[in-house]
Amino acid sequence: MNFEQIADCQPYGLTQKEKEKILDARLLELTRHHSARCPLYRQILQSSGTDLKRDYTCTELPFLPVRLFGQLDLKSIPDQDVVKTMTSSGTTGAAVSKIYLDRKTAAAQQKALVKTVSDFTGSGRMPMIIIDCPGVIKNRAMFSARGAGILGFSVFATKKMYALDDQMRLDVKGLEQFLEENAGRRILLFGFTFLVWQYFYKELVRLKEQGITFDLSDGILIHGGGWKKLAAEAVAPDVFRSGLSDVCGLGAVHNYYGMVEQTGGIYMECEYGHLHAGIFSDIIIRHPLDFGLCETGEEGIIQAVSTIPESYPGHSILTEDVGVIEGMDDCPCGRKGKYFNVRGRLAHAQIRGCSDTYAG
Repeated sequence: MNFEQIADCQPYGLTQKEKEKILDARLLELTRHHSARCPLYRQILQSSGTDLKRDYTCTELPFLPVRLFGQLDLKSIPDQDVVKTMTSSGTTGAAVSKIYLDRKTAAAQQKALVKTVSDFTGSGRMPMIIIDCPGVIKNRAMFSARGAGILGFSVFATKKMYALDDQMRLDVKGLEQFLEENAGRRILLFGFTFLVWQYFYKELVRLKEQGITFDLSDGILIHGGGWKKLAAEAVAPDVFRSGLSDVCGLGAVHNYYGMVEQTGGIYMECEYGHLHAGIFSDIIIRHPLDFGLCETGEEGIIQAVSTIPESYPGHSILTEDVGVIEGMDDCPCGRKGKYFNVRGRLAHAQIRGCSDTYAG
């Protein structure tokens, strides 16, 4: 089954068993595709003893450690077909991932993102407040994770404004004007978690103490990345949500889990606080000692698989995140497939995240 056929399915309409049939076929197809087109990837498969003449399930196929994308140029397309290079964030001096996209994979990423997010926001476009600064997307040829996220989610906007200036200060007058112009409309807000808390929420609290308030009760916020810095401040997800509700009435708040190495195949958080794996992607939880499969409810390392990438071999990646599958096909929200939570990072793992590159 090719990507377009998968994209015709409802994002959360298949049971896990139905979905795994599609994943097994698509991931094996992608493994063979990248083996034929990426010499470095082919060498990795050969050294691991992978025999692509036999059929593998998605849990049997080899995976690449996420750090490998910062150490090797892994691409399955000629240099002249690269239209976009995406980079992960990381600590100063650390190698960042470089992800090479051609037009086909970039379009597939956008299509997957739209189908996934629309299940939570509805199909209509909305006025959009980007909780970031405009300078982050200046280089259109080489996107950071932040820039890629902003441009990806901008497809949902009828019109948009940046809530912060390039010095990361809240544009109070611009925000007031934007809300006035769009009174009565549902508004989409998007930002990376740490930036939302540090430069939006905290400033709204300060302004409220001066009698200046904003009503975002009709808004919906999608945010991701940066929980590690908030954990240092002891800001739990429920505190994050209740804080925004108290300061500006924002009640619809959805976190998401994703990575630049698999852009498009994000995992959205439902109304019950569970992250969901849709039709375009899935997670597998592995034991940290022997990489065996964990059972539902058992904590381990997150392996992320994606049906999207054809320009680089990023379809099966072992992350440095720790998580647990909480169930499948029976979330109270009604969405089928696996649902899970991320518990943190592996010990000694490099701190990296979509919003962690801005230190203030």
